[in-house]
Amino acid sequence: MKILVVNCGSSSVKYQLIDMENESVIAKGIYERIGDEKSSLTHKINGEKYVIVNFVKNHKEALDFIIKQLLNPKYQAIKDLNEIDAIGHRVVHGGEKFASSVLITDDVIKAVEECIPLAPVHNPACLIGIRACQELMTGKPMVAVFDTAFHQTIPEERYLLPIPYRYYEKYRLRKYGFHGTSHYYVSRRIAELMGKPVEDLKIVNCHLGQGASLCAIQNGKSVETSMSLTPTSGIAMCSRSGDLDPLIVTFLMKNEHLTEEEVENVLNNESGVYGMSNCISKDFRDLEEAISEGNKVADRTVDSYCYIVAQTIVKYAVSMQGIDVITFTAGVGENQFNIRRRICEYLKFMGVELDKELNHVRSCERKISSENSKIQVWIVPTDEELMIARDTKRLVTGK
Repeated sequence: MKILVVNCGSSSVKYQLIDMENESVIAKGIYERIGDEKSSLTHKINGEKYVIVNFVKNHKEALDFIIKQLLNPKYQAIKDLNEIDAIGHRVVHGGEKFASSVLITDDVIKAVEECIPLAPVHNPACLIGIRACQELMTGKPMVAVFDTAFHQTIPEERYLLPIPYRYYEKYRLRKYGFHGTSHYYVSRRIAELMGKPVEDLKIVNCHLGQGASLCAIQNGKSVETSMSLTPTSGIAMCSRSGDLDPLIVTFLMKNEHLTEEEVENVLNNESGVYGMSNCISKDFRDLEEAISEGNKVADRTVDSYCYIVAQTIVKYAVSMQGIDVITFTAGVGENQFNIRRRICEYLKFMGVELDKELNHVRSCERKISSENSKIQVWIVPTDEELMIARDTKRLVTGK
């Protein structure tokens, strides 16, 4: 069984074609800058990477071009569209409507549309991808896998926001959480690596990438997470602000004469480490280079970021009344060993101790804490696409 996993962003399409017989990746890639003259596809297959500059106006054209590359004899991914048995879609926001993945029907599409006010950037792109696949691959079963679903187990007293309850009743304003597919995958994988049932572990998973969130996982379930109503909330990120004094928003609107759209752009694209560093970079690799050159602003920015992450980890010790293991995943978490080191230095009082040599790696499954550490620390590369493919297979085949 071959499954195509599709992840549509506002101006991009990520994809993987996975053979579920052995869960191997046949091909994968990303179409970036959709609608831009510089739009291009990065297509990876058989260990080779191909960059194809090709202008596309929208997600449908991008998916059409992706399918043509999967069928292209040059790459030998598949010979016929009939080889693709099903399609799994990452959907960012399912609100309170979905606590698990579902087969896509007209009613599901309508429900995702109703969640657009909760994710105005992400859900429309997801819907475009779903509709494009319906048109391009008519009749193929499709599954929606929701970023928010894993967090539906968070208790009511933790997901309700300290605002008038009538706004929850009217708009369903509450904590939802995101990166659920990643948190779910890593929690199951770390249990395998440690040789313990996931139900016996208290896990703090640090999904640190361009978007970033932490999750407290107890008895195999999400019991707390850092992102709230939207993916802008939680810890500071590469360009997103994370949590703020809410009146900063109205202050900027009044004093800078910003519209709603403009202030949202500031919080999503000009804040986080990019803003704190006075626009040095959104990329931690650039910040690390600046630090090595003696840039104190970059050093302060990275320290602030690591402090915020460490604070959140400590909060989750309260949520679960203890921590057994801390896991690092996603682009920053998997690759930036200095970030991991600086975060864990703040946790020494809890008995966290890294092994310097073990930590000095990028993107591999590895325990990086010392034998004396009271809490184990691991790197566990995430695999959201594989989780989406597994859920798609389960729902399509019934097993």
